[in-house]
Amino acid sequence: MVDVQRLRVYRAVVAAGSIQSAAANLGFTPSAVSQKVSALARETGLVLLGKAGRGIEPTDAGLALVQAADSLFGELAEVEAKVADLREGRAGTLSMSYFTSTAMVWIPAIVQRLLQQHPRLRLDLRVREIPTGEDEHTDVEVLVAPADFAAPPGFRSRPLVTEPYVAVLPADHRLADRSVIELAELADERWIAHDSDLSWCVINLARACTAAGFTPTYSVRTAGHTTAIAFVAVGIGVTVMPRLCTIELPAGVRTVEVVNPTPVRTIHAMVRRAVERTPAVRMVMDGLADMAREYSDTFPVDTLAQHPRRDG
Repeated sequence: MVDVQRLRVYRAVVAAGSIQSAAANLGFTPSAVSQKVSALARETGLVLLGKAGRGIEPTDAGLALVQAADSLFGELAEVEAKVADLREGRAGTLSMSYFTSTAMVWIPAIVQRLLQQHPRLRLDLRVREIPTGEDEHTDVEVLVAPADFAAPPGFRSRPLVTEPYVAVLPADHRLADRSVIELAELADERWIAHDSDLSWCVINLARACTAAGFTPTYSVRTAGHTTAIAFVAVGIGVTVMPRLCTIELPAGVRTVEVVNPTPVRTIHAMVRRAVERTPAVRMVMDGLADMAREYSDTFPVDTLAQHPRRDG
C-alpha cells in the first residue's frame, strides 16, 4: 500500500517545484523530504523525478500519480472536516450545486434562512450550468432534466416546477407590443444563444424550433442569460429563454409569451439519500419546494402553455 504521508510530501514537491521549497513549506529539512520521495519511488517502483537543467521536474509517471492523489486528498479532507465537526459539535457541512437563474432568484433566500437556523453550518455552494447528476459529494443539486428524470443510484429526485419559455425582445421590436407570438414568427430573426448547446434548456428550445419548422440562426453565443439579455437590450437580436431567467429585466427589453409550440423545462431538486434526513438538507429541500410553489402561484403555467393557433 502506498504511504499517504510520503505521497503528500511528493505532491508538495511537485507543487513547489523543488525539494528545498517543499521542505520550507512543510517545515521539514530538505534531507527528510528527499528521503520520503526516494522511499515513495522504491515503494511504487516508479521513477518520480528527473533532472531539468539545474533543478528537477516530475516524470510523466510522477504527474499521473499526483493527479490520482488529488482526488484521494480531497476525500481525506472531507473525512477530516467531518471528524472535526463531530468532535466540536458543529452542525456539519452542506454542499449544493445549481444553475444561474435559480442562484439569482431562489438560492440566496433559502441559504439566508438556513444560516439563521444553523449559523455554524459550513457551506460549499456552486453554480454548475450543466449538472451531471453524478457528483456523489453534492448533497443537493438543482438541475434541469426531462419531466420523467430518474435520479442515479444513491440519490432521490423531486420535480419542482415545469415552466414555459418566453421571447425576449428589444422594446422597439416589431413584435414587442404583442401579448402572444408564434415561435415560427421568430424564424428569420438574429438569435442570441443564452446557454451551451449541451444544456437541457437549449436542447428543449431546439426541439421546439424544429417542431415549428425552422432552425434558429445564432449570431451571438453567450454562456448565461444575463449576458444574452444585455445583447437584446441594445438591439443586437432576440432570444427565447425560460421565464425564471427574465424575472429582472433591464430597461429597453420586453418579454412576450410564445406558442405553437411553447418550449418548457422541468426543474428538479436531487438529494443524496445518505443525508436527506439531516435538518439542514430537509430545510433546503422544503425551501426549494416553497420557492417553486410560490413561483407557480404567481405565474401559473397553465395560462401560458396552450394557446390556439391564429389563422393567417
